[in-house]
Amino acid sequence: MTGKISHIVITALAVCLLAFSSVGHAQAIDEEPSALAMTGDALFVRPALFATTVVGSVVYLVSLPFSALGGNAGEAGEVLVVNPAKATFVRCLGCTRIGKKPETVEQSDD
Repeated sequence: MTGKISHIVITALAVCLLAFSSVGHAQAIDEEPSALAMTGDALFVRPALFATTVVGSVVYLVSLPFSALGGNAGEAGEVLVVNPAKATFVRCLGCTRIGKKPETVEQSDD
């Protein structure tokens, strides 16, 4: 009897967690950063991310023989070099998501 109740409680908890996590992902992300966010990004975050890219590149080069033997050189390069470089150079100033800000298309009334 106790085992059946615990299974029901665990299943209900899992369903609730899955349902609540999908609500958080359904909300739109604001991609119009403020002047303060842009300034902080330019002065503090970008230099730190650039340093992370440089250090990650050095770590990747040092660990390349070992990661090549392990068969995950591509994955190591992606994590240590490519992702920090994208966050540094491709992300729009003050934005939270990596990638270029999408171009807005104006609809004209003809």
